[in-house]
This record gives sequence, structure tokens and C-alpha cells, in this order.
Amino acid sequence: MLTGFTENLPPLNYQDETGPQGFSVELLRMVALQANLKLEIQVLPWVRAMQSAEATPNSILFSLTRTPEREALFKWVGPISPRRIVVYKLASRSELSLSELRQLQGAKIGVVRESATARQLLAEGFKPGEELEFGLDDATNVRKLLAGRMEYVMLLDWAAAWNLRQLKLPYATLQAVLDYDNSKSYWYGLPPDTDPALVRRLQAALDATKRDGRYELLKLRYFS
Repeated sequence: MLTGFTENLPPLNYQDETGPQGFSVELLRMVALQANLKLEIQVLPWVRAMQSAEATPNSILFSLTRTPEREALFKWVGPISPRRIVVYKLASRSELSLSELRQLQGAKIGVVRESATARQLLAEGFKPGEELEFGLDDATNVRKLLAGRMEYVMLLDWAAAWNLRQLKLPYATLQAVLDYDNSKSYWYGLPPDTDPALVRRLQAALDATKRDGRYELLKLRYFS
């Protein structure tokens, strides 16, 4: 039995009235079926998802950005998808402009608490509370941006479009002003003491979905 822990990061993973949904959720179900493994999935705030995965045997945490700092903390299965993080502002805020990252210093920036993006910005010297405004998820940060409580928000490009659609707002409500990071990808992460045979089994199952076209068909459903 595998227990998956994830957060609300649509369209990759999220919870609706029927249960966990999203590209990464459906892909993991496909992988578990291919590997002949039972699977349960819980959608939690990101910090709780990480804590729950750490405390649960045979857990799998996703969608997890693979970074050098995290490399030894997990056994990795993937990649799930590319990851492009973009700095957005309200399109109506014509007085705000950016050409490089350092111009963000002194501004209020929305990021998800304990996310890879938040950790990266902290390492680059951005100050929590003064510059970094931590939210539970992207939807929270988008609402804060719309309410004028911050000047910029860091979002996965797919998540920006998704959250605006849920709010019945046109995509032009937000304006992308700077590409922040497109050098990483999303993966499934298992505890470091996971049986290597299980990791190989899951990776082989994921690779099979890519070889036979199921992965691409799933991508088209969510990202076309």
C-alpha cells in the first residue's frame, strides 16, 4: 500500500468535491495500477503534507521540486512535468515594472510557505514578513494579490491560468513580468529508507506510461 500526500497546486494536484484530482494525481494512480500497488491519496496544506509523508511508511510526496538541497532527503521517481515559475503582477498596476530579480527587493511578494520557490528566495536574501508574504497555497496568494495586499506573486505558469479560471477572471487580469526559474522539474519523492526495489518498480511503471502514450494523452487533457 502506498499513501500519497500532496497539496492544492492545480492543475497538477488539488481537491474537489469528489476527492483528489489533477495531472499528478491521475498519473500516480496510473503508475500504481501499472505497478500493481494499492494507493490512497490525501490533499493537505504543503507543510502538513511534508510532515505526514515523513511520519508514514511507504509514503510518496508530490508534486515535489527536485533541488540539490532535497536530493538526499528522498528517493526520486519521475520526472512528472516541467516547472516554470513566473513573477506575476496585476495587469492594472502599470506603475510596476521589472527587468531583473533584484528589483523585487523591498516589494511584497506572495509565495507558498515552505515551497522550493520560498526557500530559494530566502537563500537569495529576501526577508520573510518584509518582502515575502507566505500563503497556504497559490489560490490564497492570488486572492491576496487581487485584494491589493501584495505587489507580486510567484506562480507556476499553469497554476496562474487555472486559478484565474476558477475565479471566472480573464487570463489578462495578471501580467507575467519576469521568468524566475525554469531549470527544475516536478517529481514524486519517497522516504530515503524506501526499499530500492519499490522505487525501481514505480519508475518502471512511470516509464511505461511514457512509452505507450498514456502520459502524453493525460498531458493533453490538462495542459492543451
